[in-house]
Formats: sequence, structure tokens, C-alpha cells
Amino acid sequence: MNTATPASTSTAPATPTTATRWTLDPGHSAVGFSVRHLMITNVRGEFERFRGEVTYDAAHPEATRIEAAIDVASLSTREAKRDADLRSGLFFDVEHHAEMTFVSKSARAAGDGNLEVTGDLTIRGTTREVTLSVRDISAPQADMRGNPRIGATASTKIKRSDFGMTWNKALETGGVVVGEVVTITLEVSLVKAA
Repeated sequence: MNTATPASTSTAPATPTTATRWTLDPGHSAVGFSVRHLMITNVRGEFERFRGEVTYDAAHPEATRIEAAIDVASLSTREAKRDADLRSGLFFDVEHHAEMTFVSKSARAAGDGNLEVTGDLTIRGTTREVTLSVRDISAPQADMRGNPRIGATASTKIKRSDFGMTWNKALETGGVVVGEVVTITLEVSLVKAA
């Protein structure tokens, strides 16, 4: 399991590359999360507004760079009261921290065309180092308008308490209302930047 660690200032050495810049297409991408609820099931949610850019060269995966920002107020779990609680100071504190961000610091090949991308994730003004597992990276392909695209799936796991989200309530039968570990999953479609 990937867990967040305090951010460091180390950076990977520069690598000569012909990397291409790709822009995230929100209309064909999804940013989701899931967390255990009442110790019996996983509740899932999505963020509806986000943006990002990726620099990528399949021949030099170590040169991969990712920058992304998510509008936290755009979260939806399909339950209005729960969404309001998640936006409140008990969890994301949207009023004071409108965005969460990820900025990569290093990347390495992980076999079968997959990548491990390490970077700084900032939530509620707290930054921790996390590693994204990136897989199913497609080869470039023209879309219906002739624009080159690539796609990928990425995921990581964090402890919500690492980012100041510590609210919980004990259950009479044992356990707690909200799980500690949050799984973050991204399905992305990227268009070649002009």
C-alpha cells in the first residue's frame, strides 16, 4: 500500500528526451476515490472539475512529469448531505482549501510499460509524498478530429489522517464509521498540447 510521507525536496536528474506535452481532457477522464464506510462497504465518489498536464516519452519514462489540480468543491458521492459533510471543515475544508494538487518529482519504469510516479500531493494545505501506480498507458492515437491522444489509469492509497482529516465515530459493534485508507483512482485521456 502506498502511504503518504512528508514531502522532500529531492528531484530526479534531468534526462535528454523528446517528451511530448499532453493536456488532460476532463470530458473523457475521471478522478475518483473510495473509502470504507461502517466497516462493511466502500463508498465511492468523483471530482467533476480538474485540470492537468503530463510530459511523457515512452522511450524515456524516467522523464515523465505530471501536474494536476482538482476543484475539491466539485466532489460528488451522489448523497447531498454526505457531500456537504465532506466539503466541511471535518474533511476537505473547501472554504479554506479549494484545490488539491499533485506535482511529480520523479518517475521510474515498473515493467510491462507501467510507471511509478512519485510526487507531492497537497490536500487541506498539507503536502505529503505519494507514489502513483500508472498502468495501461496507450500508444498515441488520433481521435475523431485528428488530435493525437493517449490514455492511462493511475491509482494510489493515502491515509486521510496524514492530511488532517481525522474525524470519526466509534460503532457500538466495534470499528469506526469512516475508514482510514482512501484509494484514489484516475482514468485519463490526454490530448497533445499545441
